[in-house]
Amino acid sequence: QVQLVESGGRLVQAGGSLRLSCAASGRAFSTYAMAWFRQAPGKERAVVAAVSWSTGRIYYTDSVKGRFTISRDNAKNMVYLQMNSLKPEDTGVYYCAANRFGTASTTTSQYEYWGQGTQVTVSS
Repeated sequence: QVQLVESGGRLVQAGGSLRLSCAASGRAFSTYAMAWFRQAPGKERAVVAAVSWSTGRIYYTDSVKGRFTISRDNAKNMVYLQMNSLKPEDTGVYYCAANRFGTASTTTSQYEYWGQGTQVTVSS
């Protein structure tokens, strides 16, 4: 069983930066793949970035490549999403997710554990 708690979301101006954090509980954290999903108003939840259990594979959706960085600290049971050069279209609720298979999947159905979400609002 894994419990996830996100933090770090807030209102920020376009061009600014934020770092989201996800604290995970559970002894097997280091074997789980982790991901950040975003749900914009009126849209489906979609993957932003994902990292395999070994950090050997990292995925970014095209719209955030070069601006966002996902990282994990297995010793601290933490996952981070560094977001730079933020745009209004980055606005949404950001969810941390975990899957026990260890692969950096990009679909919601592959993730068993979810946090409650943290709101990111980027003003123009």
